[in-house]
Amino acid sequence: MKVLVSGGAGYIGSHAVVQLLDKQYDVVVVDNLSTGHQWAVDKRASFYQCDIRNKKDLDKIFKKEKIDVVMQFAADIVVADSEENPLKYYDNNVYGTISLLQTMLENNVKNIIFSSTAAVYGNTEKVPVEEKDPLDPISPYGATKAFVERILDDCRKAHGLNYCVFRYFNVAGAHEKYPIGQNVKKNTALIPIILEVASGERDFVGIFGNDYDTKDGTGIRDFIHVVDLVDAHILGINKLLKNESAIYNLGNGQGFSVLEMIEAARKVTGHPIPTKISPRRDGDIACSIASSEKAKTELGWMPVYTDVEKIIETAWKYKRNLKF
Repeated sequence: MKVLVSGGAGYIGSHAVVQLLDKQYDVVVVDNLSTGHQWAVDKRASFYQCDIRNKKDLDKIFKKEKIDVVMQFAADIVVADSEENPLKYYDNNVYGTISLLQTMLENNVKNIIFSSTAAVYGNTEKVPVEEKDPLDPISPYGATKAFVERILDDCRKAHGLNYCVFRYFNVAGAHEKYPIGQNVKKNTALIPIILEVASGERDFVGIFGNDYDTKDGTGIRDFIHVVDLVDAHILGINKLLKNESAIYNLGNGQGFSVLEMIEAARKVTGHPIPTKISPRRDGDIACSIASSEKAKTELGWMPVYTDVEKIIETAWKYKRNLKF
C-alpha cells in the first residue's frame, strides 16, 4: 500500500514517514520545505518538493505514484502568528487542503488522514475534552482546522470520501531510533523553548500568564509523544479501509502546568532553567486535556510514552546530538 505524506519533511510528518516505512508501507513525501527539512525525510521514501496548492504538479505526482491513502500534515500551526496573519493560515491550511482533496478525488483516491488540533475546541471548561463536545475555536489557526473538518465531512457525503481526523493536544519528544525531532528556527512550543534555555540558547523561559484559574496560575496542557501520535495515524488506515470515517482526540489524558513542565525539565537536564513572567498571549487558553478513550477503544491505540519526564528526555537527547 502506498501512502502519500504531505508535510512529510516536518516534525510530525517525518516521524510518520519512518513509522510507516518500518511497517512496510510504501511512502511518498510531498513538502514545499517552507518549514520542513529534506534531510529529515528517510531515504527509503520518495520525495517531491511541491506545494499542495500547486494542483498541476500535485496531479503529476498522483498519476505517477498511484496513491492509496493520504496523510495530510502540511499546514501553518503557530497560534500567535495566525492572529497576526490570518489570511496566510486560511490560504495554506484551508485552500491547501481543498487543493489536495480536489487532486485526490480527480485521481479516485478516497482515503485521507487529517492532522487537526485541540484548538478547535477553544477555551472550553470541559475537562477532559471529548470528541462530541462543541467546537468553538478562538484563533484563526483553530478555525482553519475546524473548517477543514467540515469540508471533509461534506466530501464524505458528496463523494464517498473516507477520513480519519486526529485532534492533537501538545505533541512533543523525538524518535529514539532515528535522528529526527522538533527542529524549527523560531520555536513556540513549550518543551523546545525550555530545552533551549537549558542548552544556553535562551536566557529564560517566558511564561505567558500566571493568573489563569489553574493550580499554580499557569496554563495546563496535555503532552503526547510524537511516536505515539503517528502510530495512531497508522492504525487509522485500517478504519479507512473499512470505508468508515471518524474523529479522534490524541493526548495522554494528563494535565501539566507550565511550571510543572519546567520543573520536570530541570530534573531531566540538570540545569536551573530561569523563568520570566509575561502577559497572556491572544488565542491561548487556560487548560486543555484530552479524553482519548475513543481512539483506544476503536483503534486499539495505546500510548507508550506516558511519563512526561521520559517525553522530555527523548527531546533532550535529540537536541544534545544535533550535528548541524
